[in-house]
Amino acid sequence: MVFIDLTTLRCPLVLVKVKLALKKLSSDDVLCVSLSDTGSRQDVPRFLKKVGYRYSEVSNDDRVLILEIAK
Repeated sequence: MVFIDLTTLRCPLVLVKVKLALKKLSSDDVLCVSLSDTGSRQDVPRFLKKVGYRYSEVSNDDRVLILEIAK
């Protein structure tokens, strides 16, 4: 599992970082991302759904959204 903490970044940089990390991800690996920016918390799941990645919410509270993403 690869973990990246993007809580200090804001959209659109968060989405760019997620896209770059997904390109490096092997087909059997899982990417775990931590997001706090309001825009990113909406845009990243929307992007993942659009391009066909499977993801699940590990945690979702007022401050942080944590997603596990698989190819």
